[in-house]
Parts: sequence; C-alpha cells; structure tokens
Amino acid sequence: MLSLKANQPRLYEEVQRYLDDGIAHGFTGEHDFSETVEKGHGRREIRRVWTRSDVGWLPARHDGPALGRLTAVERERHGNGQCERKRHYFLRSPSGHCAQRLGTLSRNHWSVEAQLHWSLEVCFHEEGSRVRMANAAENFSRLRRIALRLLQQEKTAQTGIAGKRLRAGWDRDYLLKVLNL
Repeated sequence: MLSLKANQPRLYEEVQRYLDDGIAHGFTGEHDFSETVEKGHGRREIRRVWTRSDVGWLPARHDGPALGRLTAVERERHGNGQCERKRHYFLRSPSGHCAQRLGTLSRNHWSVEAQLHWSLEVCFHEEGSRVRMANAAENFSRLRRIALRLLQQEKTAQTGIAGKRLRAGWDRDYLLKVLNL
C-alpha cells in the first residue's frame, strides 16, 4: 500500500474527498467494508476499513504505479472520557486484500510501531536526546534501532533490554557477545 499524504498531497486530497463522500453517502458499485472492535486497558478501539475499486479516474490525471483500489482506514478510540478519530487513505495494487484483512494488517503495523517507539523511549530515552546537528539526529536514531535489534537477539541474559544495555556497557565480553564478535 502507498500512503498518499507525504508522497502526493494533491492526489491525497482528491482521494480523501472521493472516499469521504462515498462513506458519507453510501458507495455504489464494487466496494468492501470491515469493522472490528477491541477492548482493553480501559479503552475501546473501533477500526473501520473501506476499499473501493472504482479508480478509473485516477491514472488519467496522475502518474504513478498501476492502481486497483482505494482504501480508507479509520481508527476511533474511546477512553478516559475522550473520543479520538483518525482516518488514513491509501492506494493499492489491483490484486489487494479485502477490507477485513487490511484492517488486521493495519492493526499489526501500528502495534509493531508502538512497541518499537516505546522500547526506544524506555531503554534509550530517545525523546530526551539533545543531538540536533546536521544529520546527527537521524544517524543516532538508526544506531539506536540497530542496538535495540542486537539486544533483542541476545538471548543468554535473563533481563530486559535496559538491563542488557547496562550490562553491555559494564562487561566487555558481554558487549562482544551482543555484537556477535
């Protein structure tokens, strides 16, 4: 799937209007819809996915890969007396998954992202980094991700990532084991 917002903002706006109109007024023609509800940790999340195959108007106006389906993924979260709703729009190749499968894929993707960012914040204090010069912030971010992956792969120490990181700083032999040297 190709996320449109960053790559082609004008196309994103057209697809957004087209899908939002179909969602608001009911689609005609071939489309698919899925809704899942998950509860846990004091909140409830509703994920809705719409897919639409009527994309004949897109290639005529925009250069890009072969397009087959438009997809809207909406996430609605209820918790702590608040409701937050976000909708994202994607282009997919003609041979894509159904709306239910896309909802699962989307949920799994965001779960992995959330876990990665949580680990980087808790174990490496990434949000508090003061590195700002030129490409240094991006370079250090990549180094943290490499270090996190190496620490996750090391299975002999019976402790968490923060403990492994601390031990690697104190024990040269353990550091070499983490680095597979």
